[in-house]
Amino acid sequence: MIIPLAHRADQTQEYYFSVKLAEVRRLQAAGHDVINIAIGNPDMMPSDATLDALATSVRQPGAHGYQPYKGTPGLRQAIARFYAHTYGVVLDPDTEILPLIGSKEGITHISLTFLNDGDGVLVPELGYPAYRAVSRMLGATVREYPLLEHGGWQPDWEAMTALVTEAPADRPVKIIWLNYPHMPTGAPATRALFERAVRFAHDHRVLLCHDNPYSLILNKKPPISLLAVDGAGDVAIELNSMSKSHNMAGWRLGWMAAAKPYVDAVLAIKSNVDSGQFKPIMEAAAEALDNSDDWHRQRNDVYQGRLDAVHAFLNALGCTYSTDQEGLFIWAKLPDSVPSAEALVDDLLYNKHIFIAPGFIFGPKGERYVRMSLCMPRERIEEAVGRLAVPLPKQS
Repeated sequence: MIIPLAHRADQTQEYYFSVKLAEVRRLQAAGHDVINIAIGNPDMMPSDATLDALATSVRQPGAHGYQPYKGTPGLRQAIARFYAHTYGVVLDPDTEILPLIGSKEGITHISLTFLNDGDGVLVPELGYPAYRAVSRMLGATVREYPLLEHGGWQPDWEAMTALVTEAPADRPVKIIWLNYPHMPTGAPATRALFERAVRFAHDHRVLLCHDNPYSLILNKKPPISLLAVDGAGDVAIELNSMSKSHNMAGWRLGWMAAAKPYVDAVLAIKSNVDSGQFKPIMEAAAEALDNSDDWHRQRNDVYQGRLDAVHAFLNALGCTYSTDQEGLFIWAKLPDSVPSAEALVDDLLYNKHIFIAPGFIFGPKGERYVRMSLCMPRERIEEAVGRLAVPLPKQS
């Protein structure tokens, strides 16, 4: 290269799945049938109404030009209806909703909007790697807060208080990332948790950012939003997404919901970074957000069947896991007889042609864990269970 890399590029590693999926493709190119039970890439279709809306919109005059930076009014209104129906939360579609090119993009926009160099960011010690990666790219100070393994993977609030109060005055903690139902552990969201988080944000004057893409996947109770808690509007932003809940991961459409000052601030950054979304995708997403409760139940019935097969796979490995998990993944602890998650994952990939995720990619506390996805037909997961019956080759 003719010039050196920026410091942020030196400090950022390629995403684990980007590297590992390249290995999966090499095995497949060599003729191996790899069963991928690692990635949260929904394999089922969007609703027929969603696809019909896309097909209709794409042929309309004016569909292919630039659209408003805030998305179409129809999409924002559909998001507001979805929040009212799903969570009982009333949002103003004109001022409190900002569509995004996927909620992952929102992590970057929010961070660009509110973080200065050196500012503190609290991220869960087990969580989506983008919270850490984006914060570090921007020169923020990442402070990991503990999750209580024997307390349902809930935050350790006393430890979080110490992280905030002991931060240097010139590097204050400004943002907390929260994600429930939690990925990767599957810990459910509860109103008590969200009430505690909102109180914490008020008490310590920090911005509470809640990432909420899994609330409709195998939820055992009615789904809830952080924004349903009194006082949340003053201190919180919630991200949400079409990817998992509506089988639309590749469409790249999500949103942030928050009080108008937060939306306006993020829009100022976002409007200088991208030029909005494709109108037919937004119109199809608006249709998808009106999917019936029956549509969601049918999708979850499929995931339940796959969950039973994943449990059989984990039982064959001797893993332990909670049956209270929600969302698209299953988090399981390795038996003492397995020396490391990384070695197990590689053995399964190269000798059984089964790909599951090691827990350490979500944080050091995941060293003794693995994560499996429900984004694979039940028959294929059962085939993976059958492959486990054949002993692994002895390692030299």
